[in-house]
Amino acid sequence: MSDAGDESTVSTTAAGARPLASAASIAAGLPTAQIFVRPNKGGPFFGRHPWMLDKAIDRIDGEPLDGDVVDVVSDKGKFIARGIYNGASRIRVRLYSWQAVPLDDDFWRARIRAAIELRRGLGLCESESATRLVFSEADFLSGLIIDKYGDYLAVQVTALAMALRLERWSAILTELVAPRGMVVRTEKGIAQAEGLDLRDGPLGGEIPDGPIFIREHGIKYGVDLSTGQKTGFYLDQRDNRRAAAGYLRGKRVLDMFCYTGGFALSALALGGAREVLAIDTSARAIATAEANAELNGISGARFQVGDGFDALDHLLATRERFDAVILDPPKFARSRHAASDALRAYHRINRLGCDLLVPGGILVTCSCSGHVTREDFLYMLVGVAQQSKRDLQILETRGAAADHPVSATCVETEYLKCFICRVL
Repeated sequence: MSDAGDESTVSTTAAGARPLASAASIAAGLPTAQIFVRPNKGGPFFGRHPWMLDKAIDRIDGEPLDGDVVDVVSDKGKFIARGIYNGASRIRVRLYSWQAVPLDDDFWRARIRAAIELRRGLGLCESESATRLVFSEADFLSGLIIDKYGDYLAVQVTALAMALRLERWSAILTELVAPRGMVVRTEKGIAQAEGLDLRDGPLGGEIPDGPIFIREHGIKYGVDLSTGQKTGFYLDQRDNRRAAAGYLRGKRVLDMFCYTGGFALSALALGGAREVLAIDTSARAIATAEANAELNGISGARFQVGDGFDALDHLLATRERFDAVILDPPKFARSRHAASDALRAYHRINRLGCDLLVPGGILVTCSCSGHVTREDFLYMLVGVAQQSKRDLQILETRGAAADHPVSATCVETEYLKCFICRVL
């Protein structure tokens, strides 16, 4: 273990040296300005959607700094909600409360405590378990994600508002969870979108030098908090891994984009699959998957490094056939404008997946692209069935695990799609 001490690799300097909210302003959590909504544009905010885009603003009364608390009001001055301003972002104000209360430590502590209590009620906060403690907008904390891996926390911030309050999250989490250590993880593209320079680094306590170990459905996994994808593991697929395993007894399975082996090991240990070929583009992920198989004494898995599209093409060209194919690719659409290209990519891998299946085979296909809707994904599968001339039966439509709830007033939190299908 290494001790983070007072040294941190986290910087919260706004890009282009934009002035930031003062420590006193952040601590007080009181509004420094009013943001007037354009006439007839207040509906989403009265409806409790947490993102106010720049194009919805009519005028600003005051001079808020990035990170300052502001009030959003109607064009006639009626209070709507309280949020945090960022002049560098297209999401100009992130809304956190529809009451005129201070956004101070007491407010944030109550929000985080409520999120943690949900996961404790689900039985996901035991010492070896892993869970998403806070899921951004779904827990009414836009821009903040907190994942618990055993006795450690990974904190991911996707908004300047949350980044400027990192020290507060550290103190509150120490009080409520008492982790052995905390690390900050960042997401690609956030610096540009939020006007923020934020780097991965320690946030407090001891930071593990190597992997830590968690247990999911009885299977043990090594997780690298510092270099693993996202915050180290795909927690949102927890229940889908178990559900998919139930269809795989005695089957030869192809697991594409396997990462560290979650679906593959579940297929063998929980589902009784005969064998699994698992492929991922990351050599580091494949090495971890092999170590996870050895750690659990699970045989029957063969892990390979390879590009997903190329690997599918090669398997089809060499006339390989499988009883089941699992497709869990990375996010194909990072913006609304990329949705069409993403759907073409999903169509291609699903068409290849169907072509590799024996009649009556099982297709488990997923999308984590929030800009691709569930309906869009379904109609993509319709096109695959029509073009492949294969009948396709949808057996289950699933989403993320319960520690990734969906906010009814922010449907963007409903991002993960998992379809379990039978291909005739």
